Amino acid sequence: MNPAKRLEILTRLRAANPEPRSELEFSTPFELLVAVILSAQATDKGVNLATRKLFPVANTPAAIAALGVEGLSQYVRSIGLYNAKVRNIIATCRLLLERHDGEVPRERAALEALPGVGRKTANVVLNTAFGEPTMAVDTHIFRVANRTRFAPGRTPLAVERALLKFTPAEFLLHAHHWLLLHGRYVCKARRPECWRCLIADLCEYPRKTPEPD
Repeated sequence: MNPAKRLEILTRLRAANPEPRSELEFSTPFELLVAVILSAQATDKGVNLATRKLFPVANTPAAIAALGVEGLSQYVRSIGLYNAKVRNIIATCRLLLERHDGEVPRERAALEALPGVGRKTANVVLNTAFGEPTMAVDTHIFRVANRTRFAPGRTPLAVERALLKFTPAEFLLHAHHWLLLHGRYVCKARRPECWRCLIADLCEYPRKTPEPD
């Protein structure tokens, strides 16, 4: 894909959604961190249902650590893989209190040192909470980048690096959310809805899906 196509794709996505937002509900960097840890292999909707009950009761590292594994589990047991996530969140809260005065660090290495926080989660926090121009490559972004040929790569890290290379600076802050939302609602995994895609004429996917009868 050439630079002109990439520029037009991003221009159209920006015009359709100038200020994209995460669909996870949060009001602080710590709430976002917890929500993103919970969201692995789960839907944002399901996470929001849980955190709407949790955060009014406990939304700081000290408060959640005080709940303990059993207490936190009562709020998030509806979320897949919650046992492992709860253990990671409790351990993360303790490390935040011990090493960072209860604050979420703004450095990638410090974030990735927290239990349950990998590169993708760190990128989400850096981008969404702190406004860093990063790319958090989830399954939606990986699919869209490869399917459209905007930034193809065999691994999430390869796609991340390609996106950072090919995305003009003016679009870097929001490109993560534009591509994610496009993959979630239009460029779907099983049946992309090409007939209503606003970048279909620019996309290089060869097997575009016709509009259903």
